[in-house]
Amino acid sequence: MKNIKFINIIMVLALMCLGLTACDSDNDGNGEETGGGTGGGGSVAKLAEPYFGVNMSGAEFAAVYPGVDGTHYGFPTRSDIEYFTNKGFKLIRFPFRWERIQRQLGGELDQVELAKMKAVVSAAQELGIYVILDLHNFGRYCTYSNGHNSDANNYAILGSRTCSSAHFCDLWKRLAQEFMGYTNIWGYDIMNEPHDMLKSSPWDKLAQECIDAIREVDKQTPIVIEGNEYASSSKWTNLSQDLKDLTDPSDKLIFQAHVYFDNDASGKYVKNYDQEQATENIGVERLKPFVEWCKKYGKQGFVGEYGVPDDDPRWLVTLDKALEYLSENGIGGTYWSAGSRWGDYSLAVQPVNGQDRPQMSVLEKYFKAK
Repeated sequence: MKNIKFINIIMVLALMCLGLTACDSDNDGNGEETGGGTGGGGSVAKLAEPYFGVNMSGAEFAAVYPGVDGTHYGFPTRSDIEYFTNKGFKLIRFPFRWERIQRQLGGELDQVELAKMKAVVSAAQELGIYVILDLHNFGRYCTYSNGHNSDANNYAILGSRTCSSAHFCDLWKRLAQEFMGYTNIWGYDIMNEPHDMLKSSPWDKLAQECIDAIREVDKQTPIVIEGNEYASSSKWTNLSQDLKDLTDPSDKLIFQAHVYFDNDASGKYVKNYDQEQATENIGVERLKPFVEWCKKYGKQGFVGEYGVPDDDPRWLVTLDKALEYLSENGIGGTYWSAGSRWGDYSLAVQPVNGQDRPQMSVLEKYFKAK
């Protein structure tokens, strides 16, 4: 009997160990929360922590290609990032240009630019900051630039023979191979604000092919898919409905919208608050179609761009209400924009002479969605 009891005890302990191992296997390699992104259920999925943060601009500046680093464009510095780390933020969206990282479609990545990108990601990693790699190209590739200004630029639309889906997939496979080893890549934002795409190569088809290509080399990192026509949040259900049918063998798709609060939602803010016909709740109203879509289809949502001018405190109220709405619905986002190259740009939140910009008083209230 004693031997039988002893054997029973051993069997129970073994089963307990197996149970613990099974539970541990549900965690992904990055230690991030995972969840199903395909079903409905009235709430957003959480595949990556729903942080709030900022866009860290500079590398995407100037439509001059390849351009001169320090003249036409520039990379965020460690001190640029550190300011936001000290504020308590955990996430930056890092825009960069296809034409600079890959000078020839289908060719090798430019090693100088790649090293600069990696320096930004490494600095962020050391500071405990997650990074979204944002291909800031609007569904296009500049096939000719005189190198001095943008007057003679020629662009090929993604999906055309000149800039094909194969070129797009090639780029992201190369990038994934280079960055998948970092522990702080929040997601691959495969294309910023695609718009006016070819009917023969709709955005959802191109996105699916890119997802499949990335998963050939990286099965862990979330992939961020922006909506059609500048990722409009207010027009999401009309223009981006088909994105719900995208599939990912790793089930780690995050959908990204953009929102601005001026009259045409462009983010240019050419007129004042009253002339733009803004209201306190216009942000909430424009975000609602996207948020409700995410809840209906059980998708993780993210708002990669939003911003307001610093010249009227009423804009700050609008911003605050919009971020509160996102937070209550479990959706994070990144403010447009930070970076030391903005100068007196009214939406910028990089400090001036050590002083916080007015928008920071609102942004500091939101570090992570509820």
